[in-house]
Amino acid sequence: MRAHRSILAVFTLLAASTLTSAPAFAAAPSNDTIGGAVGVAVGDSFVVDTTQATTDAADAQLNASCGAPATDASVWYTLTVPADTGVVVDVSASDYSAGVLIGEGTPGSLETVDCGPGTLGFTATAGTTYYILAIDDQTDGQGNGGQLSISFNSAPPPPSLDISVAPRGTFNSKTGVATLSGTYTCANADDVEIFGDVTQSLGGRTGNIFGSFDFVDTCDGSTHTWSANVSPDSGRFAGGKALTVAIAFGCGAFECADGFAEQTVHLSGGRK
Repeated sequence: MRAHRSILAVFTLLAASTLTSAPAFAAAPSNDTIGGAVGVAVGDSFVVDTTQATTDAADAQLNASCGAPATDASVWYTLTVPADTGVVVDVSASDYSAGVLIGEGTPGSLETVDCGPGTLGFTATAGTTYYILAIDDQTDGQGNGGQLSISFNSAPPPPSLDISVAPRGTFNSKTGVATLSGTYTCANADDVEIFGDVTQSLGGRTGNIFGSFDFVDTCDGSTHTWSANVSPDSGRFAGGKALTVAIAFGCGAFECADGFAEQTVHLSGGRK
């Protein structure tokens, strides 16, 4: 009888030990499905454990027009803005390969506004409810979800560009290379690419002389001067008029801008 009680006590202790040492699993987030989507505003940010989040038909429906490789460990948010504005949804700080899908319309038949990995920007229209799906796209092969870091921020100002071409340039009579100059102003872009064409009609058997130029420069909001040497494709540039078309192009985080200038340039100079 005493032995029976001892054995029972041992099993009781083992059972208690098993129960107390069992790992605790996180529950699925409340916004695991579109019906539980969390309403957010611009400026909000969250860190969410998505290891127990799932994927379902609503995820698949929105992804049908996006094509993400997977929509695992997904969670839903909704955003409605009071005035038209640019919004940036950023999941790049998550500890797994996270992506974002943005839709509008009726749950179950949403239309994709935009989608992509890491960071996504879009223009939100006042009064429209946007459904935002954060996913594990599985491109890192690390399993199901993790710590999702998601933020909803105002988009940076769009880039702006302006370019001009000086009405006078020079040429080298020995090489036929023309040198042009001008100014440009660029703001809110990573850098600016300036390129253009120069055409000069010399008449007679010489015909048209043509050349092009292309270079990258700084975009910092200030006005800068630029200069470019233009080698002719054939023949040589000479003194006189030459039609120049210059284009500037620059992109910021989510938008691009361009500038355009057309100028008849008088080339002067001589052998150098």
